[in-house]
Formats: sequence, C-alpha cells, structure tokens
Amino acid sequence: MARPSTPKLSVSAIAAAALELVDAHGEFTIPALARAMGVSPSSLYNHVASKSDIIELMRGEAMGKIELPEPGTDWVDTLRRIATGYMRSYARHPKLIPLLTAYTVRDAATLRVYELLADALSAGGFGPEQSLAAITVLDSFVLGSALDAAAPAQVWEAGDDAAGPWREALAAGLGSGDRAQRTFEYGLEILLAGFALQAASTAAAT
Repeated sequence: MARPSTPKLSVSAIAAAALELVDAHGEFTIPALARAMGVSPSSLYNHVASKSDIIELMRGEAMGKIELPEPGTDWVDTLRRIATGYMRSYARHPKLIPLLTAYTVRDAATLRVYELLADALSAGGFGPEQSLAAITVLDSFVLGSALDAAAPAQVWEAGDDAAGPWREALAAGLGSGDRAQRTFEYGLEILLAGFALQAASTAAAT
C-alpha cells in the first residue's frame, strides 16, 4: 500500500514536530511548522486554534515525562521527586523554557503536577499563600537549573587578576561534567530543608 503524501495529523504529532523546531531554533511559527510536517497551515488549524495551543501541547509533552510519586509519599519527598523529574524533563528541552514562561499555564497534565505540589505543601502545614510562594520559588529554581544544565562545560572564565576564594572555587569546578546536576541537588536540598523548617515553625506556633 502506498504511503500517504502527507503525514496524518494529530495533536501529539503537532506537539512533537513543534518541539523539534524549538529544540533546534528556540522558536517556531505556524508556517514553518506546517512546512516541517508537509501540510498547509489551514490543516494545522483543524487540530489547534492558535500558537498558544501548540505551546501548551509542548508543555504537556515535557511535563508528561515526569514520574509522579505514589499516594502516601512523605510531603518533602513528594516535592523532591517532582522537582527532580521536572528538572530532568526540561533539561532535555532548554530552548523551550523561555517560550513557556511567556504564556499562561493551561495544560491539564501540568496543572495536575502543581496540584500535587500544593497537596504536599498543605500536608506539611503550609497555608494557601505560603504554598503559592513555595511553589513559585521551587518552579523558578527548577527552570533555572534546567537552563544551567544546558550551559557550556566552562561557565566562567576567570581573568588573570582573579584570586582568592573565587579562583579556588572555579578551579574546584573545572572538568566536572556533572556540575549542573550536583548543583541542582545541592540547591534542592537547601530549599527542602527551608520548607521543612518553616513547616516545623508553623506547627510549633499552633
């Protein structure tokens, strides 16, 4: 049987093709996406209403790779596991991050992850305002860490006049291929320790 002259369109195929363009160029347009898929722009609009819809599809594609904790997992470990999976997923697509942060989150799978974070923080005794602040801080840290994972192996180049603790710190990090991952884990544990301390302080005050 002859293969069709154009690929069969679906929302998942559109998301995958758009993600390839973003990985390569950091952006996409509807005409460029249509050309990449061998279809007309009007064909895409039979499946999506706008560019923002495609961005949400890509967001869902990235967040859908996260392995969510089992029910009953300790609240701090829930935060740890989600943050770790979140960072690993977005580290695969660092050029997607600036695009996503320019649009309101609407993807259901992504919102489900945030719901789980809010549930975990609530279990730790955080109130609504505290939970939103903690989620925002964690979100910012994870996205920044994912961008850092795509940085060059040598992030800083010290000048000849660099001396003291700064030069020593740079020397300690030279040639360390897992610097970004170790830094993420270090920072995450600091955040989690801070959240646990806040939870304990809140519990002691009630």
